[in-house]
Amino acid sequence: MQPKIFVHALPRLVEPEELTIGTVVVIDVLRATTSIVHAFGAGAKAVFPCEEVSEAEQIAAELRKSRPGEPVLLAGERNCLPIDGFDLGNSPSEFSGERVTDAWIIFTTTNGTLAFRRCREAGRVLVGAFVNASAVFRELAAESSIVHLLCAGTDGEYGRDDTLFAGFLVDRLERAGGLRYELNAQALTARENWRAAFAEPYALGAEPIPQALLAQELSKSTAAQKLVAARLEKDILDAAAFDRFRCVPRYRRETGWITRT
Repeated sequence: MQPKIFVHALPRLVEPEELTIGTVVVIDVLRATTSIVHAFGAGAKAVFPCEEVSEAEQIAAELRKSRPGEPVLLAGERNCLPIDGFDLGNSPSEFSGERVTDAWIIFTTTNGTLAFRRCREAGRVLVGAFVNASAVFRELAAESSIVHLLCAGTDGEYGRDDTLFAGFLVDRLERAGGLRYELNAQALTARENWRAAFAEPYALGAEPIPQALLAQELSKSTAAQKLVAARLEKDILDAAAFDRFRCVPRYRRETGWITRT
């Protein structure tokens, strides 16, 4: 069977049952998946993505009762800003070793955490962003069935930041030369967006993508414009730190938790 790469520009454009075969990568570059990778890079134990603030608060309360003495943190945002009463917002730099090592993190965001719930029937779900780009690529290079690149988008609309990362993965998998992929229309569009933004020598990783150059492209997205308005420009630069981490967190649909492996 010819392997396939399907890009889904928004979660609502794919049904959960369509994700049961192959590997899914959830993408929310600005900022949820970038922050999740930062959390595991800093030693977090697990992350639980929630849709609602009330759900996050309830799960955190229950976990604190069942695991006394262990750090349980509430993290997330609404309208880009930290949620009142939460321990952390959604800025990648907040997820540092001093704050999240060995912590259970209950996480709710406007866009990214909703995408994980779309994966409730998927068999294998990875967390991807530019900060762990090559590690995600290596995982996908071994997938001989279907690669699903699930973009979170911004407020229910297409997100250039997510589509750029999807395009990077499509381009690199094709250029790797081991397999010939069937692409859906959104995968073709994402690939061409990536190629229009970044020419050689970055296509196959011959050179790392300069952080400032990638941040400049990410800044053209709606998500970035919202961060600028909220005075969170540094988050864009942090999201553009290509290959900062080697870990590829995995979402476990049977438990709802994201773990390091």
